[in-house]
Amino acid sequence: MSNEILELFKQLKLHGMAAGFPELLAKAEREGWGHQKLIRQLLAEEMQHQRQRSVLYRLNQAKIPWDWTLSTFPFERQPAVDRTRIMTLAGLDFMGRGENIIFTGPTGTGKSGLASGILRQALISGYRGRFYNVQNLLDELYASLADRSTPQLLMRLCRYDLLLLDELGYLTLTPEQMNSFFKLMKERYEAGRPTIITTNLAFEHWYDILQPKSMVDALLDRLRHRCCIIPIDGESLRT
Repeated sequence: MSNEILELFKQLKLHGMAAGFPELLAKAEREGWGHQKLIRQLLAEEMQHQRQRSVLYRLNQAKIPWDWTLSTFPFERQPAVDRTRIMTLAGLDFMGRGENIIFTGPTGTGKSGLASGILRQALISGYRGRFYNVQNLLDELYASLADRSTPQLLMRLCRYDLLLLDELGYLTLTPEQMNSFFKLMKERYEAGRPTIITTNLAFEHWYDILQPKSMVDALLDRLRHRCCIIPIDGESLRT
């Protein structure tokens, strides 16, 4: 009978139940569990298994290029970072408020690590998110113009609960890419979906790479309306 039950679990793809069944059954027999307690424990095993699979799936789909977490960030080596403020953001209350986060500062100061850590925390907590190098995103938007798939791409990007745009710096940008980028930021703002941006440029220098000025004005107005700006004026962690 036990083998038949185990086989049924596998056929129904109840992998958590299948993995925990032998041990739980043995424990139930030792401790005299009733059938209701055994069923409850099996369901708890399945729920835990599915939650773990969901987290792994979201992490895989997010395409974060590093395994960095906030627990491994070297706060002691970067005194320019307010650890309490970062850990407060990791509580994810900003998600409900639709607040953007913008990390600014020189190269190597830990902006990408902190941003990735917050994104990872959101994924573990059940949110859907995606990491993008900004230039790669712009190239993908430009490529979508050829087959007219830009609306579908923008729709997909706007559905993410949290989007991380890394390394907004000196970019190669066409007017078409600027239009698509502005549309993306506008739609995410209107939907109340937050975006994390890391950049080594002060806001006044965004005009050096993004045009026209009126569109950049509107972009910055939306980004900073609901926003937590974290400047990191410290030494490079790579030295």
